[in-house]
Amino acid sequence: MPETQHAYVLDVMAEDHPGIVASVSQAVESLGGNIDSCSQTVLGGYFTLIMIVSLPDRIAPDELAERVRTAEGASRPYQVLVYPWQPRLPAAVAEPSERFVITAFGADQPGIVRRFSQYLAGKDINIVDLYGHREGEEFVLIGQVEVPKRWDVGMMQADLEQLGQELGFAVKLQHENVFVATNQLRFTRTP
Repeated sequence: MPETQHAYVLDVMAEDHPGIVASVSQAVESLGGNIDSCSQTVLGGYFTLIMIVSLPDRIAPDELAERVRTAEGASRPYQVLVYPWQPRLPAAVAEPSERFVITAFGADQPGIVRRFSQYLAGKDINIVDLYGHREGEEFVLIGQVEVPKRWDVGMMQADLEQLGQELGFAVKLQHENVFVATNQLRFTRTP
């Protein structure tokens, strides 16, 4: 994944305002670095960003964090954490899995995220992306998960539907490819 052996996980949080991504990416570029992957969101007026960046030279994590905090365009303070990037287990060692998307919606109540995440954790299912949002009295939860191939997906769907019924939620489990196809979330490269 990272282009060099000098890779870092960069985590930024701040009060939301325009220009944060531009400021952070400028700091990485000023070090000759590249952004290998990133994910950013805004919740309740707070901005969060996580990146994996590759740099041509080794740098102390604290120094990289300070460069991001004081980057050109950083008009308000950022909280920045930096960790040296460590590769995941090789595919031969990691348990084979497939990606699925869980969608759940219903009347908001305490314990929704806990109940669904406990079910998944009990099956060794990793949540790789999670979105939850309350709008009035309704709550929607969407999660991208890695399901070990040893699990019967039909049984999992039945378990999740049962859990949904207990909470008064409609729940659906779809293979990532089906979810993408039915929601037309396609990215195509143009020549």
